[in-house]
Amino acid sequence: MAKTSDTKAKSRSATTKARTSSKAAGTTAAQAGPPRQPGVERRRNHPVRAKHGYIQLILTQPLPQLGQAGDLVKVRPGFARNYLVPQGLATFATQNNLRMVEKHRQRLKELEEARRADLQNLAAQIAQRSLTIEANANAEGHLYGSVNADQIAAALRTEGFPIEAENVRIEGPLKELGLYSIRVHLAQDIDSEVKLWVVPTHTEEPVG
Repeated sequence: MAKTSDTKAKSRSATTKARTSSKAAGTTAAQAGPPRQPGVERRRNHPVRAKHGYIQLILTQPLPQLGQAGDLVKVRPGFARNYLVPQGLATFATQNNLRMVEKHRQRLKELEEARRADLQNLAAQIAQRSLTIEANANAEGHLYGSVNADQIAAALRTEGFPIEAENVRIEGPLKELGLYSIRVHLAQDIDSEVKLWVVPTHTEEPVG
């Protein structure tokens, strides 16, 4: 009877140790977190899928009927893998590539805002200046020639403004002496005006 009791006690002790060891192992596994899934890291660099069997690409070159460089487009997988990507016209829209494109767009936005600020400052400076161009004219003030956009742009450049003839907006060559308000187009919605005096060419009176 004593031996039987000892055997039962040893069995209960072994069972208790096994349960304790199992709980400890479970606690350690829980602390370590879920097992690493081999495919997760690769999926981050997988192309982003669109609906209805299309795949998303980022254009690296402007393409007619698709978009401009940096645009996110949806195309058929075969068109992407057989033409666009091998030709270097587009790249797969992975999460990493999308982040790079977003940073590039932000940089372009900042550059465009700085450019517009410079143009607005230039417009304000032009509006504060006036130009004078001499031209041959008769007694009634009619010019023998005319003053055109090239001459006005040249006069502005002489004053230190980087203006070309296509920036100067006049309805036609100026053919009269007088004061004109000339529109200078700098960007899509940035314009300025400069005062232009067209005066007769100065000639010295002959000494009699």
